[in-house]
Amino acid sequence: GYVGVGADSVDLEMELRKKEAAVAAAAAVAEMERGSKGLAALGLESKPISSLRRDVSAGTDMEKLSLIQVASLIESSAKKGITELSLRGKLVDQIEWLPVSLGKLQDVTELDLSENRIMALPSTIGSLRYLTKLDLHSNQLINLPDAFGELSNLIDLDLHANQLKSLPSSFGNLTSLANLDLSSNMLKALPDCLGKLANLRRLIVETNELEELPYTIGSCTSLVELRLDFNQLKALPEAIGKLEKLEILTLHYNRIKGLPTTVGSLSRLRELDVSFNEVEVIPENICFATSLVKLNLSRNFADLRALPKSIGNLEMLEELDISSNQIRVLPDSFRCLSRLRVFHADETPLEFPPREVVKLGAQAVVKYMNDLNAARGTNQKKTDRGSFWTWLFSLFGCCKKNQEVGLPV
Repeated sequence: GYVGVGADSVDLEMELRKKEAAVAAAAAVAEMERGSKGLAALGLESKPISSLRRDVSAGTDMEKLSLIQVASLIESSAKKGITELSLRGKLVDQIEWLPVSLGKLQDVTELDLSENRIMALPSTIGSLRYLTKLDLHSNQLINLPDAFGELSNLIDLDLHANQLKSLPSSFGNLTSLANLDLSSNMLKALPDCLGKLANLRRLIVETNELEELPYTIGSCTSLVELRLDFNQLKALPEAIGKLEKLEILTLHYNRIKGLPTTVGSLSRLRELDVSFNEVEVIPENICFATSLVKLNLSRNFADLRALPKSIGNLEMLEELDISSNQIRVLPDSFRCLSRLRVFHADETPLEFPPREVVKLGAQAVVKYMNDLNAARGTNQKKTDRGSFWTWLFSLFGCCKKNQEVGLPV
């Protein structure tokens, strides 16, 4: 009847559309095979076969690629043996996963899939054994396949701005990894296997939901930069002191109440930021971290009331921020901070040195503390000298009196 004929018509129309799409994709791939015109048809730059890169800059009005076009591009790229491929922001919004044929890109060393809406990666991604750089930032990834750990040559991995809640246990197999960005995800913990990443130099885990760090972090002995801002950390493990190469440690906006004493073992630490926390005491041991150049202790509000007495040991210190704390007095050793150029103490009830001196800047404060110490020294010498003469005159008077009464002197 009529309904049957209508259904047949719809099926026929859909079949024709599929064929048209397939023909269009095949034509585009054929054009790509013939050279730069084909690449332009897909919005791709012409590059040597050994290093074909499709760089997409802001403002490029390239059309986005459908799933069938992506599949065709992958097949063609695999045949050409390309080593670099970028699909940054170029997948149509409906594409939430990539075809399994992704695993055919076995010669690729750099792959950029960022700024799309990818929710899942195929397990075949583990076949990209030569991959050294992978950019997946600004997608909608919820998890990573176990095969991800097979990317043993991966050096740079950018996963920021996704929806990751955990990392696979195979993550520890990425032993070549040097730079890892996990910021702006939903991670509540990092796996213990993180400690296997002995070559990791830069770890960014800002803006997550971390409540603690694994003790194994101490095994990441190549770490130079560790950024943990905007999390829920209450403390750091003592093992943090094993990171002897660490130069930058930022903990801005957490719930940390104190630093481990092992922080003093970070002999190369140049920058430490523990602002916007609940720190009550800064351990004296921090003064052994004598490479510190920038120290931010601001906005611990009602909790932090004093600086370490030996803060003067930080002779390399150039910037110090103690704003919005309850510190009233600077320690005497502050006078030794001869390199200090920036000193902020806004909304801190400093009484000593006076607020008028603080307003004059870091060097004025250091000079004031120096002059005060010198004045104290002079007064002390005068006091000591007076005590000595008093004692001498007293002794002389006593001897004279003894002579008068015939007692031995």
